[in-house]
Amino acid sequence: MRPFPTTPAIDGQSVLPGADFADAYARDLDESIDAPEAARRAFSGIPVWARVVLALRNGLMAPFGLKTSGDSDRPHLGMFPVVSSTPARVVLGFDDRHLDFRIVVDVTQRRVTITSLVRRHGWFGRLYLAAVMPFHKLIVPATLERVAQP
Repeated sequence: MRPFPTTPAIDGQSVLPGADFADAYARDLDESIDAPEAARRAFSGIPVWARVVLALRNGLMAPFGLKTSGDSDRPHLGMFPVVSSTPARVVLGFDDRHLDFRIVVDVTQRRVTITSLVRRHGWFGRLYLAAVMPFHKLIVPATLERVAQP
């Protein structure tokens, strides 16, 4: 039961109006959990290699005035601010100059789906998303693997 790419099954416009990018990965679990527990497992204690990539991103982007993951007064789950939380869905993310993003953790029965939604702002947002996409495709499935670890 490894993570697999899937079609986003949510109305992205209701979560992030104007979103112009969406993808989703899912994983089936051996146990039933709710979305807050799935999100806690996914985003607490990220692997060292992912922390290195994010630290590099923060260092490279700071001169451009972009936010780092922790720039928010809202409660956080790992490094991401919590936008909303219900037993079935947790939404994380924030808005920035180059793009706005939301990470949606949905749980239905024993399947956890992580959907990424992005609203890009101008050429810099497009360039930024293209640059981080190879890392995104590694990080999201690895994040889903952690959900299976109690």
